Amino acid sequence: MPKRHPRPETLALHPRTGSAPQRGPVATPIYQSATFRFLNSDMDQDRPVSEVLGDRFYTRYGNPTNSAAESFLAELEGGEAALVFSSGMAAITSAILSAVRAGDHVLAQRELYGGAFDFLIRWLPRFGVAVSFVPVADPAEFAAAIRPTTRLLYLESPSNPTLQVAALAELTAMARRRGILTFVDNTAASPINQRPLELGADLVVHSASKYLAGHSDVVAGAAIGSRALIDALRDERTVLGGCLDPHAAWLLLRGIKTLGVRMDRHNQNALELARFLEGHPRVRRVHYPFLESHPQYALARAQMRGGGGLLSLELRGKGGEARRFVESLKLFAQAPSLGGVESLVTIPASTSHAQLSQVERQEAGISDNLVRLSVGLEHIDDLTADIEHALRAAVEEVVS
Repeated sequence: MPKRHPRPETLALHPRTGSAPQRGPVATPIYQSATFRFLNSDMDQDRPVSEVLGDRFYTRYGNPTNSAAESFLAELEGGEAALVFSSGMAAITSAILSAVRAGDHVLAQRELYGGAFDFLIRWLPRFGVAVSFVPVADPAEFAAAIRPTTRLLYLESPSNPTLQVAALAELTAMARRRGILTFVDNTAASPINQRPLELGADLVVHSASKYLAGHSDVVAGAAIGSRALIDALRDERTVLGGCLDPHAAWLLLRGIKTLGVRMDRHNQNALELARFLEGHPRVRRVHYPFLESHPQYALARAQMRGGGGLLSLELRGKGGEARRFVESLKLFAQAPSLGGVESLVTIPASTSHAQLSQVERQEAGISDNLVRLSVGLEHIDDLTADIEHALRAAVEEVVS
C-alpha cells in the first residue's frame, strides 16, 4: 500500500520534519534570548561562527523557536524550507529584493494589497528596478508584458480586497518557460485552501498575522519555497533585520495548530454571508471567489478548496453609505487586518489602500463605497442579523 501523505490540517499539528523525541515538551518552548553562548572550539572552524551555530547564535540570524515555526510552515505549504519575518511586508519586501537587481523588471498583477503595490510602484524603482502592472483576469496580458529583463512575476490570489483570482498554474508555467521566478502572496487563502507551490510557484509569502496566527495578537510574516531561494532570502533578512521575536513565533505556532478547524468555519460563514448579501436589494455587488456570479468562479473552484473568510461588497447609493454601514455594525469591529477569529470591517479606500491615488484605486477596482469584511467564527445567524441591521441603517430602501 503506498504511503499516504498527511493533509495540511494534520501537518499543522504533526509536522514530519525531524523525529519526535520520546520525552520532552508537547508545546514548543520559547527561547526568549537575543543571544547564545558559544565555545572557543566553535571559532576553530573554517566557517563563520554564525554558520556553525545556526539558530543558536544571535536571534537576528535565527532562533530555535523561530526554526520550529519555519518547519511547520514549510510542511504546510509543501516547500523545502521557510523563513519567518517581523511582518508580512518584511517578508514581501525582502523576498522581492532578494530576487532582483538594478536593471531588472518585475511584472505584477494590478490588484494587490496596498502595501505591496506601494513598495512596487514607489520604492523598487529607487533601486533601478522597473515595474509594470496588468489585470490579473487575463493571462494573455501577462505574456504580452514580459520583457527581456523580466526576472520576477508577483501575484496575490485571491487579491485583497476585490478577491480577484490568478490562474496560478497557467501563469507559473508561462513564467518558468521564460526563466522567470513567480512569487505568490497566499495570505487570503491560507495553505488549507490553496497550495501555490504545487501549482508551480517558486516562493509563497504570507502576512502570518492573518489566518496563520489567527487571533489578532501577533504581527509576523513568512516565506516558503525551495532551499536555494530560502538560503538567499535568509541573507537578505539577516542584513535588513526583519527577524521575528521568539515570543511572536511561539504565538504563531500556537495559532497554526487550529488553522484547519478555523478555516473550515471561515469558509462556511463567508460563503453563507456572501450569498445573503448577493441577494440583498441594498447591495450592488459582492466579491467572493466561491459565488457562482464571480467571473473567475470556475478557476477558484479548480485551484482552491474553500473561498476563505474575506469578502467585499459595494453598496447602492450616491455616497456616504459605506461609512454609515460600517458605523452601524455591532459585531464587526472597525479595525485593519483580517483573518482573526473575530469579524472585522474596513473601508479599503481609507485604510489598506489609502496610500494609493484615486486613479490607482479606480484601476484596481476599489471604489469609495467598497467595504471589506473579514468574516470570523461567530454564529452565522448573528453575523447575518448584524449585517441586515447595518444595511437598513445605511442604505435607503431600494424601490423596484
